[in-house]
Amino acid sequence: MIDNTSKLNIKKLTLIVIVIWVILAIIFGFYDLAISIAFVDENSLWGIFGKDYGEPPGYGLIAVALATLIGGYIKDLKKQKIPSYLSIVAGIIYLILGEDETDMTTGLFLIIPAIILIIITWNKDLSQYRSISAVITLLAIFYPLLFVQLTKLLAGRVRFRDLALDYSNFTPWFLPPGPSGNYSFPSGHTAMGWMFLPLLITVKDRKIKDPLRIIITVLVIGWGLFVGLSRIAVGAHYASDVLFSTGAATIITIFLYTRFYRKRNKSD
Repeated sequence: MIDNTSKLNIKKLTLIVIVIWVILAIIFGFYDLAISIAFVDENSLWGIFGKDYGEPPGYGLIAVALATLIGGYIKDLKKQKIPSYLSIVAGIIYLILGEDETDMTTGLFLIIPAIILIIITWNKDLSQYRSISAVITLLAIFYPLLFVQLTKLLAGRVRFRDLALDYSNFTPWFLPPGPSGNYSFPSGHTAMGWMFLPLLITVKDRKIKDPLRIIITVLVIGWGLFVGLSRIAVGAHYASDVLFSTGAATIITIFLYTRFYRKRNKSD
C-alpha cells in the first residue's frame, strides 16, 4: 500500500510539474521580451553574483558525487578516498592555472567539498551512498551535459543583452533560429543551480516539519530559483530559457528516482 501510494504521489507531482511548465511556456512565449525589457539591469549586484557563483557549487557537487560513486566500489575504506584526493588535485590545478575569478571559485568548490567528504566519511563505507551519487552523476550527464548543451547548439537563440537596438533579431522559444553561434536557450547556469535537486530524495521520508527536511528543501529550491532569476536579471537569458532548464531538471530527477534510485535500493 505504501509503495502504491508513493507511486501515485510521484505521478501527481510529475503531472503538476508538466502542467505548470506548459502554462508558463505559453505565457513566456508571448511575454519573454517584455519581461526582459522590464526587469533587466546588467549592473544588478545579485545578478552579477549569480553569474560569478551560480555554477561552481554544482561542479563541486558533481565532483563529490563522482568521488563517492567511484570510491564506493573500492573495498578498502582508506582507498575509497582516493577519488576525493584527485578532486582536490584538480581543484589545486584550477587555482594555479585559472584565468579569472570563476576558475578560482570552481577550484575552491572542487577542494573544499572533497575535504569535507573525506573528513565526515573517514571511517564510513562509501558504498552506502552509491545510489544517490549515481543519481547526481546521471543527472549531470543527461541534463547540463547532453540536454542543455545540445539544445543550446541547435536552438541558436540570441541572448537579450546581444539583441539589436530595435529587438529585430529576437525569437520566441518555439521558433528557434537554428545553429548560429548564439546560446541563450536553455540556461546553463540554471542547469547547474538545479544540480542539487537529487538531495531532496535524501530527506523525502522525513516528516514535513522535520528541521533538516525544511532546511535542505529551502536551500535547494531557493538556490535553483536564485540562479535562474539572476540570469534573467543581467540579460543573459529569457524567462523561458530558465523555465526549460528548471522543468527538465525536475522531470529528469523524478525519472532517475523512479527508474533507478528506488530499484537500486530495493536490489541492495
